[in-house]
Amino acid sequence: MGLNQKIKDDKNHQKHVNKNGYICNLFDIWEKKPLLLMADIEKLKNIAAQIRRDIVRMVYTPSSGHPGGALGCADFLTTLYFEILRIDTKNFSMHGKGEDIFFLSNGHLSAVWYSVLARRGFFPVKELSTFRLIDSRLQGHPATAEQLPGVRFASGSLGQGLSVACGAALAKKLNGDNHLIYSLHGDGELQEGQIWEAALFAAARKIDNLIATVDYNGQQIDGPVDEIISLGDLHAKWQSFGWHVMDMDGNNIDDILQVMHQAKLETGKGKPIVILMRTEMGMGVDFMMGTHKWHGKAPNKEEFERAMAQLPETIGDF
Repeated sequence: MGLNQKIKDDKNHQKHVNKNGYICNLFDIWEKKPLLLMADIEKLKNIAAQIRRDIVRMVYTPSSGHPGGALGCADFLTTLYFEILRIDTKNFSMHGKGEDIFFLSNGHLSAVWYSVLARRGFFPVKELSTFRLIDSRLQGHPATAEQLPGVRFASGSLGQGLSVACGAALAKKLNGDNHLIYSLHGDGELQEGQIWEAALFAAARKIDNLIATVDYNGQQIDGPVDEIISLGDLHAKWQSFGWHVMDMDGNNIDDILQVMHQAKLETGKGKPIVILMRTEMGMGVDFMMGTHKWHGKAPNKEEFERAMAQLPETIGDF
């Protein structure tokens, strides 16, 4: 249950069902913001802060992982799982019938996803301590073979998640299921050709129950994205492929809430939706920010202690 449910009796709180039956939350008509109390927004921020701390602790133990992008996406995935998605955490199923489905395409961000899944109740929080260890279900890249609740496809290879999301979205339509499909992709991942094949397919088939988000941090493992292979004008590019394009500050929970709720209102209108989400790689740890060097590098003991001093424990360590 999302935090929004807590104020469902508010006189301004309504539900909107668009023409294809997809259920969306309306904005407060004066503030044009999602109907969340400030206290609930602060709870989201506290959860995101703890998840950042989880990420650094997780990659430090095995001295392996990808902290940079994971830290950058903590606000987005926290908001998505604790407020936006309509999901059943206690009765996870691979088919996801009767609930929203999320696919992590850039699977190297597994640390943030695992932390969010655990904090949301998919599996015990203490299991985060096994990240990337032998026989752990929390492998470096999520895999269905581990039978970890919350994971529906293996995302070790980049570029495949949008194709999977398209298939799941079409299945929802065929089954008469009015829930939505969400996916997350890296900007470096957009250099993969399969992404654009899926983008063409989604627009051609009017897959309008799909909301894809691009983590637009401008960095990839070898350096700045524009220096490796420039993506050009991404807004114009996605638009030319037939998508409804939106922009979002991925490190501002207030903006994430507003844009994600607006994206839900845009479903059912004949176009797939893509959100270009600006984030800062390494967000929350000053020496990890503004560089690609922490894309796939774990901190040493001194760096770990510096990072921990900047990341407050808000809801309890694992």
